[in-house]
Amino acid sequence: MIKQTGREGTVKASVVIPVKNGGALLERVLAAVTGQRAPWPYEILVIDSGSTDDSVEIVRSFDRVRLHTIDPEEFGHGRTRNLGASLTRGEYIAYLTQDALPADTNWLCELVQAMEADPDIAGAFGRHLPYPGSSPLTARELLEHFAGFGAVNTVYRIEDPQRYRQDQGYRQWLHFFSNNNACLRRSVWERIPFPDVDFAEDQLWAKAVLEAGYAKVYVPRACVYHSHDFGVVETFRRAFDEGRAFKRHFDYDLVPGVAALLRHWPRFTWRDWIWVREAGLPPLRRWFWQAQVPFRALARLAGYYAGGRSAGRLPAWVERRMSRDKTLQSMEGPCKK
Repeated sequence: MIKQTGREGTVKASVVIPVKNGGALLERVLAAVTGQRAPWPYEILVIDSGSTDDSVEIVRSFDRVRLHTIDPEEFGHGRTRNLGASLTRGEYIAYLTQDALPADTNWLCELVQAMEADPDIAGAFGRHLPYPGSSPLTARELLEHFAGFGAVNTVYRIEDPQRYRQDQGYRQWLHFFSNNNACLRRSVWERIPFPDVDFAEDQLWAKAVLEAGYAKVYVPRACVYHSHDFGVVETFRRAFDEGRAFKRHFDYDLVPGVAALLRHWPRFTWRDWIWVREAGLPPLRRWFWQAQVPFRALARLAGYYAGGRSAGRLPAWVERRMSRDKTLQSMEGPCKK
C-alpha cells in the first residue's frame, strides 16, 4: 500500500480531530495519522477550539493537515464533529481525539475496509489500548471491555427487537460506540448527523442508526492508544458525567439507588483487587494499587449514582464543579473524553 493524502480529486476518507490544548502528544498523533498507509487518498482536518498552548503551531507544522479554528464557546462534542464532516469530502469520515494515538500505519485502512464489506454498515469503531505504563486497573478494564466485542471484525445490528426493547444491558452494549476511534459513512451521516449534546453524542448516534436499520462494525485491528489513569476524584467526576448522560439521554439508571451501590461495591472491589493481584507487579506496586481499589470502586459507583440524579436538581455551578467534561471544556480542553 502507498501513503497518500490529498485535497484534490477523489478523497476516500477524511480524518477529523477536534483539538484544544493538545500538548506534546498532539504531535505524535498527527505524525501517526499523516503516516497512514492506504491505496487511496485521504485528508486530515484539525478543528481547534481556542488552544492557549502551542497546538496551533504544531498543526501548522504538518503540511498535509488542514486547520480550522473556532471560538471556545462554539465547541460541542456533536456540533464540532458535524462541522468537521461538513468541511471535508471523504466518502468515509474517521474521528480521533487529540490523545488517541493510532497504534500502526494500517489504522485508517482497517476501518474503511471493514465498512466497505457491507453497504448497510453506518459506522465502525476500533479497539483502545492502554498506554505503556498505565495502571493495571486501566489496562485490564480496557482489555475486558473490548474483548466483549470479538476478536475479529464483527457486525452488529438489531436482530432481536424484543430483547432490544426489554433488556437495558443488551441495548446499552449494542449501541456502544466511541468517537475516540471511529469511522462513519458519509451518506448515513448526511441523513443522521450527531446530536448536539454535551456528552455521549457517539452512543446516541449509534443508537439512532441501529434503530434506523443500519449496522455497526467492531474492528479490533484498528487500534489506538487511549487511556486515562484517573485518581479517586477524577474517577467520581468521569462517572458523574456518564451517569448524568445515560439518565438524561437514554433513561438508564447505572446505579439506581443506595442499596444497589452498597451491593455492587464489594463485588467491584473484589474483582479489581483480583485484577491487580494477577497483574504480576512487584509487591510494593501491587500493594499500592490494591490499597486504592475500594476507594476507586466507591468513587465510580457514587459518581454514577449522583450523575443519574443530577438532571434538573443541582444548581448549574454545582454541576460544573462535579463534571469532569464541563471543567475540561472551560479550562483545559474539551476533546479528552
